[in-house]
Amino acid sequence: MKTNKLLNLIMSLVAFLALSSCVEDDDFTIPSSLADEENAALVALLETGTEVDMAFVQGLYTSGTAQLITSNIYVKGYVSSSDVTGNFYKEFYMQDAPSAPTKTLKVVLNQTDSYNQFNKGRAVYIKLKGLYVGEERVGNGVYTIGGDIEYGAFGTTVAQLIDNQIKSNILRSTITKDIIPLPKTFSTIGSSNIGMLVSVDNVEFVNDLAGESYLETNETYDTQREMISCEADGYGSFQLETSSFASFKQEPLPVGNGTITAVVVKTYNGSQLVLALNSTDDVNFTNARCSPPDLTDSNIVFYEDFEASVDGTDLDLPGWTNFSEVGSRVWKEVFFEGNGLAEFGSFNSQDVENIAWLIAPNITTGSQNNMFFKFRSAHHHLESNDNTLEVYLSTDFDGIDVLGATWNPLNVTVPTTANNWYEFVDSGLIDISNYSGGFFIAFKVTGSGTELDLDGSYQIDDFKVFAN
Repeated sequence: MKTNKLLNLIMSLVAFLALSSCVEDDDFTIPSSLADEENAALVALLETGTEVDMAFVQGLYTSGTAQLITSNIYVKGYVSSSDVTGNFYKEFYMQDAPSAPTKTLKVVLNQTDSYNQFNKGRAVYIKLKGLYVGEERVGNGVYTIGGDIEYGAFGTTVAQLIDNQIKSNILRSTITKDIIPLPKTFSTIGSSNIGMLVSVDNVEFVNDLAGESYLETNETYDTQREMISCEADGYGSFQLETSSFASFKQEPLPVGNGTITAVVVKTYNGSQLVLALNSTDDVNFTNARCSPPDLTDSNIVFYEDFEASVDGTDLDLPGWTNFSEVGSRVWKEVFFEGNGLAEFGSFNSQDVENIAWLIAPNITTGSQNNMFFKFRSAHHHLESNDNTLEVYLSTDFDGIDVLGATWNPLNVTVPTTANNWYEFVDSGLIDISNYSGGFFIAFKVTGSGTELDLDGSYQIDDFKVFAN
């Protein structure tokens, strides 16, 4: 008995030493692994399917009509979003590379807490046969993979993948990469960045949000909080959108300045680009504020939201000048999806050239030292950037003779062909402090009613002038 006990002790010691020798530097990390069934499905897909890139998948979609994919193709990507905090819901975004991405896709699925499987940085292969590519809302410009289609008044949209489609069509590899945020400024974020993880430096929340939380009190769905970036050539602004289901919704907004890392997404109605956080760990505002101008409501000296517009009529709001330099068209009052706008377009005018001015009422600076303005603009049916929207300022316009005044061009951000239809772009904050006394700000569009490349339309909204 004693001999057997001693033998067993020796054998146990040998086994322990052998096991210990397999681990170096006390690294007891458990290696990543996937279920045998998922591994086998991925191996089979790689052996029998044809890989395509995200640009190819996007090209399969015809606007307004979601497309069923019938060929045995697959696409690979890296997850850029995470629903670990609840700020994304039954969806994830994937980009075509862990750094410097060029294309993205959105995936909608009937699954919560998908971060347990499709964690940020995970390399994912999507077996596309039997799935659909389209949009969740027609015209929002977000290329989306779904498991079915739904029919609506404006076209067919994609619906969520159901459980068995998730298991058979979304296949993980064992690889998880660090997603390196794409460096951007607010003024350079565009539709091509939807679904990408980006970072913006020298950012802070606007002054009047001090003491507020990420979510507006009693908000049912989402809250947008305005951020401003202190850039070399002025001030850019952008909205951060937070879901009412986000676990961090009641956390206070940071009051400092720094870097924000987030995913570029669209608002629900697809009208505006916003940022969405994976986690508040990605908000590093530990620097001193850059002292941008005070954008509180008390400092707004002029504001026009065009909500008094009468749809389809020539714009004749009090104090505004609506002038056609060339052609028969003038600016119109428009109501689009419940929102009042000013719009100019040349479509069907039959004029070889259309040039139209929309001039805001006279702005008087008074005793203020600093003056800024901003607005939002969008386009639709724009085919060429020669179909332009320009912004000017005059200190000698008499309110009547538009062409006799001196107009100084201003550097603003406006939509281009790179932006989706009806997608509003923030102009940035334009410093006009050097102009004393009264002045006028004008919006000028150049187009054509006979050249199809030049008959697009521009829209203007939320024109604000600040002084402090």
